Amino acid sequence: MVKAGYAWIGSTYRRGGYGVRMAAEDTDNSRKLFWDRFGRPERTLLHGQSWGANVAAKAAELHALDLEGQPNYDGVLLTNGVLSGGTRAYGFRADLRAVYQFYCQNHPRPDEPAYPLWQGLPIESTLTRPQLRQRVEACTGVDRPASRRTPDQATRLRNITQVIGIAEAEVVSHLSWATFLFQDLVLQRLGGRNPFDNSLTVYSGSTDDAALNAGVARFQADPDGLARLAYDADLSGLIVAPTVSLHALHDPTVSFTAEDLYRQTVSDAGREHLLLQIASDEQDHSKLADSGYLAILAGLETWLDTGIRPGFGDLRKTCEQAERVPANCKLTQSVPARSTGRFHAGR
Repeated sequence: MVKAGYAWIGSTYRRGGYGVRMAAEDTDNSRKLFWDRFGRPERTLLHGQSWGANVAAKAAELHALDLEGQPNYDGVLLTNGVLSGGTRAYGFRADLRAVYQFYCQNHPRPDEPAYPLWQGLPIESTLTRPQLRQRVEACTGVDRPASRRTPDQATRLRNITQVIGIAEAEVVSHLSWATFLFQDLVLQRLGGRNPFDNSLTVYSGSTDDAALNAGVARFQADPDGLARLAYDADLSGLIVAPTVSLHALHDPTVSFTAEDLYRQTVSDAGREHLLLQIASDEQDHSKLADSGYLAILAGLETWLDTGIRPGFGDLRKTCEQAERVPANCKLTQSVPARSTGRFHAGR
């Protein structure tokens, strides 16, 4: 956005861990500071990516209007966003913790104090990310070529990835979130209450589903923990400003299905006319092609100028113009059908 000529302000958060409402307030405070120092600009856009998009979407619901009902933000941009809300975004990682422990039995190890897997880690734990990676490697051989894995490692890795529905390269990162993020989320934000539930989940895709479902650790959500997480991080869909969302179809961290859930949330709130969702044929999470950002930014500006929501063709044209080779534009209308997953929850 700076390259495109925009002034940009970003916010760190008052605490380094989880807390969507808190982060949304911090983000809006940064807007106030900018306005106080430089004056109100002609237009103010709110942008968030990844978890930051959950924050931005929450800020757009909580802080979109001032006390007189006038807009603080003219438009909203969301990219590769965690838009399913807190109660639906992390459940599969809780499933990963349970399934991983069934096969590997090293997180925690038998000689370590036991704790509920949904907790992530005990508060006093000194486990580091490199140490966690070493445990995953020892169990699955995930960091070595397939030809160098033992038969047991290969079987365990296949079972974990097939049941959860993630790629081999994603196992460590998702397990890290299910460890360190869960520790912060549960112990620091939810008062030790469990928001996750696999009590009725039926896992499939392994070499022995019956053994897996009989032996996997089970846990049931605390209603208060679930309610607290929903209050902090779920979205109502009550948007008041034009909102454009761009998401990589093959995002390895936040599934594109989050867009389906957000669209339904916004539709249920009767605000679908304020939402435009665009797909990009990319496979990275933390960074999308510059041409895609420029296209949705220009599209949002045009929407605000004319009051008419742009069509895909308008954004695609802008995207192609931003590329030296127009065909390199990744925006697409071709969204493949998505499976419902390797397991289902009967809750």
